[in-house]
Amino acid sequence: MPLKKGKSDKVVSENISELMKSGRPQKQAIAIALSEAGRSRYDKMKERMPPSKSKKK
Repeated sequence: MPLKKGKSDKVVSENISELMKSGRPQKQAIAIALSEAGRSRYDKMKERMPPSKSKKK
């Protein structure tokens, strides 16, 4: 079954589940699903982290 298109958490989660059912390892399934959505883990972490304070000399 082809992967669903979209960037939402729900679509990415469904794609990960589909890839794992077809026999892919979990980490590989996550990488493929995020790649299909045009996202990266870094983008996801950046949303959760507060803005960093720059150090002034």
